[in-house]
Amino acid sequence: MPQNRVIIMGAAGRDFHNFNVCFRDNRAYEVVAFTATQILDIAHRIYPPQLAGKSYPDGIPIYPEADLTRLVKELDVNHVVFAYSDVSHGYVMHKASEVMAAGADFRLLGPQATMLEPKVPVISVCAVRTGAGKSQTTRRVFDLLREMDKRVVVVRHPMPYGTLADQICQRFSSYEDLNRYHTTIEEREEYEPHIARGGVVYAGVDYELILQCAQEEAEIILWDGGNNDLPFYKPTLHIVVVDPHRPGHELTYYPGETNLRMADVVVINKIDTADFQDVIAVRRNVRAVNPQAVTIEAASPIFVDDPDEIRGKRVLVVEDGPTLTHGEMSYGAGMVAAERLGAAEIVDPRPYAVGSIADAFSKYETTGPVLPAMGYNEEQTRELEQTIDATPCDVVIVATPIDLSQVIAINKPFQRVRYELQEIGEPTLADVLHDRFK
Repeated sequence: MPQNRVIIMGAAGRDFHNFNVCFRDNRAYEVVAFTATQILDIAHRIYPPQLAGKSYPDGIPIYPEADLTRLVKELDVNHVVFAYSDVSHGYVMHKASEVMAAGADFRLLGPQATMLEPKVPVISVCAVRTGAGKSQTTRRVFDLLREMDKRVVVVRHPMPYGTLADQICQRFSSYEDLNRYHTTIEEREEYEPHIARGGVVYAGVDYELILQCAQEEAEIILWDGGNNDLPFYKPTLHIVVVDPHRPGHELTYYPGETNLRMADVVVINKIDTADFQDVIAVRRNVRAVNPQAVTIEAASPIFVDDPDEIRGKRVLVVEDGPTLTHGEMSYGAGMVAAERLGAAEIVDPRPYAVGSIADAFSKYETTGPVLPAMGYNEEQTRELEQTIDATPCDVVIVATPIDLSQVIAINKPFQRVRYELQEIGEPTLADVLHDRFK
């Protein structure tokens, strides 16, 4: 039996990748458990033998993170590896203190240990916080590369919330693929905009296998980051988005600060809606820790099909889920649209929330009077639908990256809010990409 017995703390993403790269088939270590948090119903599963390798014929159990102290003691664990993202530096050290008090070492695995080496150039788009604007930045980079006649394949940071053995390596190129793989709302929000542009998206669990497949059909791989995590592939160009709506977070959240310090390009997004002094503070922080990075300033202007349908109405605002939950934002693009377009009232959905949606409001107290579009499983998707039905309003403002009405029944008038990245001044992303990949 190896003396190095390991628990990996995760949230169904970075944890599995770190295992695959650093611990699978590594006889010096025995991973006895994963723990899970942040995402609904991802504990009480098994990391399957098909992924775990020959050393784990029964797979590896996944427990709730709340059991961590007990597991360290009962399983005689020597090392605990922290492997999830979008948490404050203080949060990380509180977990370290818990682990060390239980008797184990606390470890963080860095980019050199966990980044895979691609055969083709990789452009990574990451962020310092969830909700900073990665998605629209990734879409902008995708469009620019296509204008340059590059064969681009998108690889999305993992979101394997279903049956892991069925999600080892997934390829999405059509709306039928979204249905075939039974994707969640969160997955659709990330994959569908690329598919609508005629793109190909890979995602799953085994990112070495995904890399092998993606680079067979790509001239350039576009890494579409999740939360504020680091890329899994070594980037040729590392683009990091910062958010002046949360000044200072670029230096106080893990591993967002690492992203900022590694960045080749920093995009300061939302300068059209942020306080000017907050934009100045973020600029100053970027220069202090990464003065070599190219800095691009940008806005994320909003578009609504029929603004008159919002003016003077009582509205329910539905926002991107992760932005409001572990992203800790109290509002998003939907609230901005409601206020700019003259809604008479923002109807607070919290009194009408049901099931896990109500639980999310209790857990994430920073969420304001808006509804996070959460749908990590079929039951939660139904509860989201029920909450919308129960909330008394004239119009639903849907500010998710996808057409939510294609996933749930919205039995009320609704308006979609769209937002894209718009660079302000120079340099632009086009300038950077032409210089590097012309």
